[in-house]
Amino acid sequence: QLVQSGGGLVQPGGSLRLSCVASGGRLDFYAIGWFRQAPGKEREGVSCGGVSDDKISYEDSVKGRFTISRDNAKNTVYLQMNSLKPEDTAVYYCATTCDITWAYAAWGQGTQVTVSS
Repeated sequence: QLVQSGGGLVQPGGSLRLSCVASGGRLDFYAIGWFRQAPGKEREGVSCGGVSDDKISYEDSVKGRFTISRDNAKNTVYLQMNSLKPEDTAVYYCATTCDITWAYAAWGQGTQVTVSS
């Protein structure tokens, strides 16, 4: 089970950090994906953190602004989001997969990120 925290309302240009904690399992065994779904749109991948650091990737629109990281001691994966834009507004999800079609992944409950002045 994945439990998310963070998110909220922030002004354009601001920052937020999302957390994804695993209960009952070790996240360092899994690639972890961050996804988001804006109103009226399909869920899309934002970032993927592989088991090793050389497997990190980002969706083009967030490159240079978002950073995925892990703290294995805390069994937690983070998504640091800087220079936020209104178009980043969405519900954000973490999952034990970077493949949105993988049927056996565990998903977080989702957290709302709203970027607005």
